[in-house]
Amino acid sequence: MRLVCAGRVLDLAHPVVMGVLNVTPDSFFDGGRFLTADEAVDRARQMAEEGAAIIDIGGESTRPGAKPVPSGEEISRVLPVVERLEGRVPALISVDTSSPELIRRAAAAGAHLINDVRALQRDGAVEALASTGMGACLMHMRGEPTDMQVDPRYEDVVTDVQRFLAARVAVCEAAGIGRERLCVDPGFCFGKLKEHNLSLLRGLTQFASLGLPLVVGLSRKSWVTILTGRPAPPAERLPGSLALAVIAVLNGAQIVRTHDVAATVDALRVASIFKG
Repeated sequence: MRLVCAGRVLDLAHPVVMGVLNVTPDSFFDGGRFLTADEAVDRARQMAEEGAAIIDIGGESTRPGAKPVPSGEEISRVLPVVERLEGRVPALISVDTSSPELIRRAAAAGAHLINDVRALQRDGAVEALASTGMGACLMHMRGEPTDMQVDPRYEDVVTDVQRFLAARVAVCEAAGIGRERLCVDPGFCFGKLKEHNLSLLRGLTQFASLGLPLVVGLSRKSWVTILTGRPAPPAERLPGSLALAVIAVLNGAQIVRTHDVAATVDALRVASIFKG
């Protein structure tokens, strides 16, 4: 399996890591740590050296309860980092956004992939992506960050999420975006409770029916503390996050989105031996 992004081809014969780089003041783990372009570029280079195949730059927090950020502010946070990284790191440059304007401007600045928690549902987003050669990660989210964890319900979470993603893929294809440019993410913890997340993790193999690379984001989320039964701040959730990453890969995930590149790269290499 492979992913084609703005003329670059990502080989997914073995699972790869997408490094998280939030240039925001309020993201739940790394918010405020990489606010300047210099800090963000240095961190991106470090992640590339540690083995990240993709670096995902976000200018708007989508943690539970997060408020929207004006498009201009999001652009001013993200674009200088993309411009300075273009051609300077071997990793693909991804932009975590739902903004059609930022999609277009990120493409012009040299980005390769759009990672959208809203699966290109904002007005003009599909058209913006179609006008570029970039790839896209389509994620499932129930509601918006402000309310997504307020009593989310599903008939069958695996089937419901699969159907949503299949429908979004069909919309993209109808707009001229080839399947080779797409990957999908079931959206762990985005409008899901403990039982929903567990069902998705156990049912990851069923997403193979979509025929697209599968992305998972499990890094340092509060769900880790529910599973371990040990309340812990995000800084103490690495072991649980690595365990979830390995389980996901053994169940079919090809791309693991994480804050901890070096540790996750090592974990996935070991998991790949057993995956075959």
